[in-house]
Amino acid sequence: MSDRVFLLWHVHHVAEDESGAVRHFDPGGEFWADEEEGDDVKVLGVYSSRENAMAWIERAKELPGFRDDPECFHIDEYTLDEAQWTTGFITV
Repeated sequence: MSDRVFLLWHVHHVAEDESGAVRHFDPGGEFWADEEEGDDVKVLGVYSSRENAMAWIERAKELPGFRDDPECFHIDEYTLDEAQWTTGFITV
C-alpha cells in the first residue's frame, strides 16, 4: 500500500486580479483559489494515484458545470500520517 494520496480539487473561479480578469493562477504560476472573493472550491475525491485522479478529471469534464471550467482542476499530493498545518492559528 502506498503512503501517498492525491486530492482532486475543482474551482469555479470568480475572484478577479488587479486588472479585472478572473484569476486562475498566482503570479508565480501556482494554482490559485480565493474563497473569500467568491471562488467555489470543491474536493472531488481522494485517489491512490495521480493517474486515477486524472482519469476522473477526464470523466468530470463531460459533466454540467465542470465542462464549463475544464482547466480548473488541481491535484495535490500528500503523505499519509504527515501533519500539514503545524504552526497553530489565530482568529482575526
